[in-house]
Amino acid sequence: MLTFADIETRIDEIAEAVPAQEARDMTPVAAELLSLGESVLEQWIAAKGEIPTRETKEGFRLLALHRQGAKGDPSFNACRETARELVYHYNLVTLEPAHPEAAKRVRLAAMVAKHLALFVGGKMEVAGLGEFCCSSKTLRADA
Repeated sequence: MLTFADIETRIDEIAEAVPAQEARDMTPVAAELLSLGESVLEQWIAAKGEIPTRETKEGFRLLALHRQGAKGDPSFNACRETARELVYHYNLVTLEPAHPEAAKRVRLAAMVAKHLALFVGGKMEVAGLGEFCCSSKTLRADA
């Protein structure tokens, strides 16, 4: 299983490697970002002593993992929209792989995936982080 540091490093590599405009199919890159998002949520679920689901919600495992991860922890719902936004960017890229802004869309997906990793990683370190998302006073106070 990838560590949070590995995931964040890979997301950064993807964001840096994709120019603002590039004329190539970005579908594999978008799929990797979605997979990295799944890895983030798998770690959250495993840390709770559960086995990450293989099911899908609305056609995406990422959304099913989020749903599983939020059970018993309402503050975890703070990253629901982040997970949905990652799916949105994945859909934009895969439904129109030849779109002139496909590379830009992948870069945005990388930013969203990084936000998910930072949120969940922070939440694993600081209880209650989800109440104020990534601007949590508790997390910033220790920096």
